[in-house]
Amino acid sequence: MLNNHHIEVVKQTIPILESAGPELTKHFYQRMFNHNPELKDIFNMTHQQTGNQALALFEAIAAYAKNIENLEALTTAVERIAHKHTSFNIQPDHYQIVGHHLIETLRELATEQFTQQVEEAWTAAYLFLAQIFIDREGELYLKSKHAVGGWQNARRFIVQGKKIESELVKSFVLVPEDGGDVIDYLPGQYVGIEVKPSQSDYNEIRQYSLSQKPNGRDYRISVKREVGEYQGLVSNYLHDEVHVGDVVKLYPPAGDFFYTEKNKPVVLISAGVGATPIQSMMQTLATQNKQDVTVLYACNNAEQHTFKEETREIVSENNWKQFTWYFQESTADFKGALNLNLVANEIALNEADYYMCGPVGFMEAVVKQLESHGVSRDRIHYEVFGPHAYL
Repeated sequence: MLNNHHIEVVKQTIPILESAGPELTKHFYQRMFNHNPELKDIFNMTHQQTGNQALALFEAIAAYAKNIENLEALTTAVERIAHKHTSFNIQPDHYQIVGHHLIETLRELATEQFTQQVEEAWTAAYLFLAQIFIDREGELYLKSKHAVGGWQNARRFIVQGKKIESELVKSFVLVPEDGGDVIDYLPGQYVGIEVKPSQSDYNEIRQYSLSQKPNGRDYRISVKREVGEYQGLVSNYLHDEVHVGDVVKLYPPAGDFFYTEKNKPVVLISAGVGATPIQSMMQTLATQNKQDVTVLYACNNAEQHTFKEETREIVSENNWKQFTWYFQESTADFKGALNLNLVANEIALNEADYYMCGPVGFMEAVVKQLESHGVSRDRIHYEVFGPHAYL
C-alpha cells in the first residue's frame, strides 16, 4: 500500500533519476530482454535500437515521481499509454516482470542510495501505478470484447485489397477471416497489427491509424514505407511481401486521439503519412454533413501527396476549404513549409478546434504558429506516431 512515507522517499530519489537519465531505462530494457527474451515478441525492437523507447520510458518514470502527489496531472498520459498497451495485448503478468526488472535496475545503478526504504517506496509506488494501468486496460479489453463486432486478443484478418496512395504510402483493406462484423472505432484511432517479417527473428506488433470511417465490415490502414538504418522492418514487409489473400493478426482499435464534436469550426492539419487518422476524421465529418471544415496538408512533392484525389473529392462535395504546401516544388497552393499566416483570413482561428498529425518537428512548428495567433492548447489535439513526445 502506497503511503505518505513512500511518497516522500520517492520524491527524494528524483535527483538520482535525473542524474542517471535515459541510461537508467536503457539498462532496464537490456536487463529485461536478457532475462525475458519472450518479450521481444511484444516490444518494438527498432525503438530499442534508436533509443526512443528508453527515452520515452525515462520521461514517464520521471513524470510519475514528480507528480506522485498529484496523479490527476498524469490522467492524459495514463489514458494514452493504456490504449497503446491494449494494442500490444499487455497483460497483468507483464507488469510483474517489468516491476521486478525496474527495481533490480535501480539496485544495480544506484547501489549506495538504494536503501531498504528506497526499495520499499519504489516497489509500493510501482505496484500502485501498475494497478491503475491494469484496471484501466481491463476496462478497455472488456469494452472491445463485448461491443458489436468486438473481440479480445489477436484476431485473424485477410488482406482483401492493397492500393498505392502515393509514392511512399500503400493502403490495406482487412476483413475478418471468420466472416464476422468488426467493432466500430472513433475517427483518429489505430489498430495493432501483428506479423512475422521474413527478416525478423520475432513477431512484430505495430500500430497503424485507421484511414477510413468505420463501416462495421472492414478496416483500412495506410502504411508509409520507412527507410533508414533502424526503420522500416514492418512497413517494408507489408509493402513488399504481404499480398491480397494473406493473413495478418489485429488487436481491437485503440487510441486517445479522436475527433469529438464540439459544434465548432474544425481545422484538420497533417503532413505526409500523418494524413491517415485525419482521413478517417474527414470521411466521418462528411457523413455527418459537418460545415466549416478546413483541410491543411503538407508534404515534399506531388508524388508524396497521400489521398490527393480522395481528399479533393470530399472537400469539393462538402464545400470545405483546402490548402496544400509542397516543400520541394510549387505545384501546390504554396511552396515551402506550412505557414498559417498565408491562410489566416480563411480560418476561424479563435473559434476552431484543431486536429493535427505529422512529424514531431512539423507539429511543433504548427503549434507555435497557432499559439502566436492566440489559439489555446486545449483546442489543439495531436497524435505522435511511435513513442510519445510532448509538443
